Amino acid sequence: MDADALTPVHLDAVMDGLAVNSALPAPMVRRMFGWRRGWGRVAGRPDLTEDMIAEIIALDDEWLLHSLALNDRLPDRFRIQLAAHRDKSVRSALVSRAATAPRAVLERLIDDPEPKVREELARNDHTPSDLRFRLAADPDPAVRAELAKHWTQAPEAVRRILLTDPAATVRAAACATYFACLPHPVPPADLVPALLADPGTRAGAVVHAVLDADTLRSLAEDPDGEVRAQLARHPDVPPNVRDVLAVDPSLRVRVNVFARPDTPEHVRAEIHASVHELAHALVDPGPDADDDALLQWCMDASAPMELRILRLDWVRADPLPHVDSPHVAFRVSAAAGGKALPVDAVARLLDDEEEIVRLAMAYAAPHLVDLATAEAIERRYRRRDKFTFWWDKAEVLTFPPETLRRFATDPEPRLRSFAPRDPDLPPEVAQKLATDPDVRVRRAVAQHRNLPLSSLLRLLADSSEFVAEAAAASPFVPVEQMDRLLTRAGV
Repeated sequence: MDADALTPVHLDAVMDGLAVNSALPAPMVRRMFGWRRGWGRVAGRPDLTEDMIAEIIALDDEWLLHSLALNDRLPDRFRIQLAAHRDKSVRSALVSRAATAPRAVLERLIDDPEPKVREELARNDHTPSDLRFRLAADPDPAVRAELAKHWTQAPEAVRRILLTDPAATVRAAACATYFACLPHPVPPADLVPALLADPGTRAGAVVHAVLDADTLRSLAEDPDGEVRAQLARHPDVPPNVRDVLAVDPSLRVRVNVFARPDTPEHVRAEIHASVHELAHALVDPGPDADDDALLQWCMDASAPMELRILRLDWVRADPLPHVDSPHVAFRVSAAAGGKALPVDAVARLLDDEEEIVRLAMAYAAPHLVDLATAEAIERRYRRRDKFTFWWDKAEVLTFPPETLRRFATDPEPRLRSFAPRDPDLPPEVAQKLATDPDVRVRRAVAQHRNLPLSSLLRLLADSSEFVAEAAAASPFVPVEQMDRLLTRAGV
């Protein structure tokens, strides 16, 4: 084959692949520094020499420097140099690699004039605690709010500062119903009354409140649906109030009653039916609706999905009674905690009518999935919603070489794409997969060590940019072809 005759359809993608190709010779790595149409991925290579790094910094290209700042292998002296760079995105990128950054870099950036850089420090768990503490007094409330949302296990002294911050946005972030990290913080008991009195922190404080009669009545009648929703989560809510909340106008409140361990099954079934019925009947709020009305509409519209994606710790702790629950969220939660379930219960969950249940069980205990069941799960898999996409990205279930080779001729493209997981896949099989009509199959085989060179070169000119990029990243691309591609790209 005349390799020169194969012109890449997606040259940009090919260059992105070459940029990370582990076999790219050093002189060609340097040539890549002249490529200006990508994301500067070459600067993220782990094999850059100090001379190369100095050259990249001297070029002062935005994308190369950003990629360089994200490089975990960057020597400390260069990080310190970049910490003084004029581009805030470069300085922020350094912060995102705080786990491997020298303290001198973080000490400099803690006083950075750009709030976005300090926000990155507030978010990062690898920022040293003493430096993070200083951000509790940062002049910008947005920085303090980020600290409150992300440093959930801060010392009590820090939490107190944030919970009593003069800025309402900071207090709300410090006492919220949702935090960026688990476990959620518990406010000091003596601050809870003031947090309940503050409209911005009330919802976040509800589950920590002592429910005397006056507090219970006040919270149950609060006009804010989120406050009532959090009351529905409180473990000490009496049955009579729980049953009132079960028919609350806000569907989010009903969802939280649905999830309670003490909710009677007949009430749970009524909530499930009513949430679907009312959500289906929702009327579009229209362009003139205020923010509160629009937010309530969005929350009500998403309530049926919430019923599906609930993950219930109390079910995980005692999964067996819930294996045959009529509610998907209960079966998923049982599956997630099901390593100790009896074999017959595991088998039922692995064969559940709902995909998310099957996947949850397989993910929780892949060692309990026999080969035939594993194949059935993968054969039935279809990405139906955004809550199962993770299964596409993780190799949870494994197959022996003989099964993988059988998959190479399977009618299902997903299974054919598994075949290249066999490191000893015969060349003739790899060659056939390289001409597969499905993009994911061609992409999967593009870097296989047994793929014939003629097939690899054809994939460099593939109609799919994802396939072309994967092929260019293959360490089996001949050096002469790398040189041709760089020349074609003008570098």
